[in-house]
Amino acid sequence: MAKSLVNSNAKFGTWPVFLTALSTILGAILFLRFGWAVGQVGFIGVIGIIVLGHLVTIPTAFAVAEIATNQRVQGGGAYFIISRSFGLNIGGAIGIALYLSQAISVAFYVIAFGEAFEPLIGWISDQYNFFIPDRRWISIPTMVLLSLLILTKGANVGMKALYFVVAILLTSIVMFFMGESTIKPEAVNFHSTIPNHLPFFFVFTIIFPAFTGLAAGLGLSGDLKDPKKSIPKGTLWATIVGMLVYVAVAYKFTISAGPADLVADQLIMSKIAIWGPIIPIGLAAASLSSALGSIMVAPRTLQAIGFDDIFPQNSVNRWFAKGRKKDNEPINGSLITIIIALVFVIIGDVDFVAQIISMFFMVTYGAICLISFLEHFAADPAYRPTFRSNWYVSLLGALFSFWLMFKMNATYAAVSVIIMGVIYYVIMLNNEENQGLNKLFRGVIFQLSRKLQIMLQRADNDKDKSWRPFGVCISHDTFKRRSAFDIMRWISYKYGFGTYIHFIKGLLNEKTTEESKQVLNRLIQLSSGSKNRVYLDTIISPSYTSAIAQVVQLSGISGKGNNLILFEFSRTDPGNLKEITGNYSLVESAGFDICILNTSYKSFGYKKEIHIWISPEDYVNANLMILLGYIILGHPDWKKGKIKIFALYPEEAIEEKRKQLLELIKAGRLPISPSNISMVQFETGNRKNVIMKYSADADLTIIGFSSEALKNIEELSEGYNDLGNILFVSSNRAKAIN
Repeated sequence: MAKSLVNSNAKFGTWPVFLTALSTILGAILFLRFGWAVGQVGFIGVIGIIVLGHLVTIPTAFAVAEIATNQRVQGGGAYFIISRSFGLNIGGAIGIALYLSQAISVAFYVIAFGEAFEPLIGWISDQYNFFIPDRRWISIPTMVLLSLLILTKGANVGMKALYFVVAILLTSIVMFFMGESTIKPEAVNFHSTIPNHLPFFFVFTIIFPAFTGLAAGLGLSGDLKDPKKSIPKGTLWATIVGMLVYVAVAYKFTISAGPADLVADQLIMSKIAIWGPIIPIGLAAASLSSALGSIMVAPRTLQAIGFDDIFPQNSVNRWFAKGRKKDNEPINGSLITIIIALVFVIIGDVDFVAQIISMFFMVTYGAICLISFLEHFAADPAYRPTFRSNWYVSLLGALFSFWLMFKMNATYAAVSVIIMGVIYYVIMLNNEENQGLNKLFRGVIFQLSRKLQIMLQRADNDKDKSWRPFGVCISHDTFKRRSAFDIMRWISYKYGFGTYIHFIKGLLNEKTTEESKQVLNRLIQLSSGSKNRVYLDTIISPSYTSAIAQVVQLSGISGKGNNLILFEFSRTDPGNLKEITGNYSLVESAGFDICILNTSYKSFGYKKEIHIWISPEDYVNANLMILLGYIILGHPDWKKGKIKIFALYPEEAIEEKRKQLLELIKAGRLPISPSNISMVQFETGNRKNVIMKYSADADLTIIGFSSEALKNIEELSEGYNDLGNILFVSSNRAKAIN
């Protein structure tokens, strides 16, 4: 396998990049289809095609210039840029699509080369009565000869030939402009088209390959002495010069021939030029130069793909990556390219091949622009290009690329996306260790998250009366009981934000740090299968008290401070309840609402009923209890669930307490309809029995408590044997429900 994608004898500079790109831009489409396009959609329509096409190619040229000045661009050109930014998996998928478009481009230009002989064939038929019925009699032998040239001589001979054909190409364009204009200025109609002309975007699809020359220049990256200098200058100047030439040619067509003539004669340029035969010669030169450029670039893309071990079989990768010993020329890649190109030459339809090429190039250009856009926001310290484009230019290019794909041909676009998806899936199965988009998107998300958190912090004020849970839970029994994590899942699914922290007792050292990493990975794996929007973390501290003190000072994942803390203990083993109650005052002093989850063997049952028990003493806790009940019910796990609210009051104070409760409801302190509340009497000392009687089948019971209740911890741990999980709630202040 080649040790590097760079040619050790590389000697090309900016000029070859410029000429390769420009000769592809001013190629077969200009001579064969551009006059036809002016006749189909008119001068204004063609200007629209040029503008739309360059809304993709100019941002791509800027993006290429930017990315190329950030890193050493080796062989493979556009593929190398995409794969090193997007990762080898998705880069490989796009790279294979790019390679196919380059290989098919060879066929496109060889077919166009055959079309250049149309006047000669007509002359031979008239003079010698010998007619060649099919242009493939010319294009297929040309493909064979071109293949022999590349296989035996390589890129150096191709570049020498490129200088010669570019000279002919430019001469033919100059002589075209020197031709007389047959339409008087006052008779020129810039909107004139043929009747029943083809749709705008179909014409755009046929013309767009004319603007894709910058990819040809990129393909020489491995043979350049200084890619960081040559690629930006060569591609940018070629794109700009090509655009100006196309505008001028469109104007020349408009003032020189009518729409019907432009559509009827694909070599109408020869009738306009000062010397007609130069146009077929220029077409032949343009087609041949573009074919040479493509047949030099495509094998290098395939060589780079093999070098990165993208294909499933290592033997296939080694065969593609292998280069000729003396100059690393990709002979094997050239052979595969020739076979693919020959198949499409045999098909012989210029318009069909143009549509295929347009679709693949549009995908590639969109990917390059997207890379540049994302790199602006990822803030990767390794991304330091000396040339900077603007993020909105790159975004514009990406959006127009993907929009135009579906406007050109929705079926082809969908098939292209599906094919690339299948290729990506196959590559990912065999290269799981390679990163895909995650590295780039992670950087973007980090930066976006930072900006949002700072914005939220600056906007935070006490005027906002609405309440939502910004909860944190700390537990050392994570892997014994999952109920506390479930509560955090439910309250943070839609309305709130949750952080779950696993407590590791000990001093911070190498051993506990490694343990915390392993625990965190285990937490992430365990939570990955659930509908989970909880931020997971670990904390190392010598005691539970010090851990709580650290946790209550942490900033929440939302960018705001936390306002609710959740503890949990097991009803069958309530040992750690003493730790919780012992730290109650610490958490209360920090202004937190406190929830204590009492877990039982019943767990959360079938998640069908939530029972909320309110007493007149719970006017501070009541709204928080109700809010938590509705928030939990909003999770899909509780989609079949319902809430029942019970008002509890002692028998000896029945009238007084009932009035108090109704007054609270009437005043809006409790936002509950009296019809939704079941009034339940109880005798002193019999409160727990009443709750068990009504809520034995509840899947979650929510009960309020105060700091007074913690003086006797059995108040929370005992007497609820028949209930499922219980959530005890203590609100720091009364909550308003709007």
